[in-house]
Amino acid sequence: MSTSGGSPDKPQAPGRTPRGREAPQWCPGAEDQPPEASGAPAREAESECLAGHPDRLRWNDRYGPGYTASFAPHPVAVEALSLGLPDGPVADLACGPSGNALLAAQAGRPVTAVDISEIALELLGTEARRRGLGDLITVRHADLAALHLAPRHYALVLCTGFWDRAVFAEAAGSVAPGGLLGWEAFTVAALRARPKLCADWCLAPGEPASLLPADFEVIRIWDLPHNEPGTKRRLLARRMTTSGPASG
Repeated sequence: MSTSGGSPDKPQAPGRTPRGREAPQWCPGAEDQPPEASGAPAREAESECLAGHPDRLRWNDRYGPGYTASFAPHPVAVEALSLGLPDGPVADLACGPSGNALLAAQAGRPVTAVDISEIALELLGTEARRRGLGDLITVRHADLAALHLAPRHYALVLCTGFWDRAVFAEAAGSVAPGGLLGWEAFTVAALRARPKLCADWCLAPGEPASLLPADFEVIRIWDLPHNEPGTKRRLLARRMTTSGPASG
């Protein structure tokens, strides 16, 4: 999650190891509760469920003492929020201390920011309150591999630091008609520069556009230059409505 995307302010990594386990009903991902339904006991239970997760430990270490977040929004988020969107909330997945969530909240949109690192979420929450945006941003401590999102609910779903095909399918399914999906991840070309990178964390040729449901149209898909630290691909796609896509 973070040199691979997320936001420029978080150290990016290729992705997190997909987990095949089923989450207990009280664990993160059991249901996508609205902000008003997620109280302190639920948050504590989620944290307990993730206590020994290796990705949580790794990212908490990254965001520990000495780390300074810039809270700069990712270019995919900036472009997505400049396009026509239906009314509704935003989901920022693998968010880190996210400038994306802050940018969407500044536009008046409720945001659910999801990350496996509670330290990253604490940094984001503190900055949101400092900017007077605390009421608009709900942080959710969760493993994306166990996450379930409300279907056709979000005006915009962003994930700019993580790749897993099942997570992509879950995210696409949660986009509302007329809404946007924004993504960035490493491609298999990155394996040349990063031979230890797991191929499962990289986009295959044609992905992620080839994995979109039939009712999506691609707005833009582009690869970053080869002089980037590993090759990455970005996608912006819109879920169509019966009357056609929303105007921009």
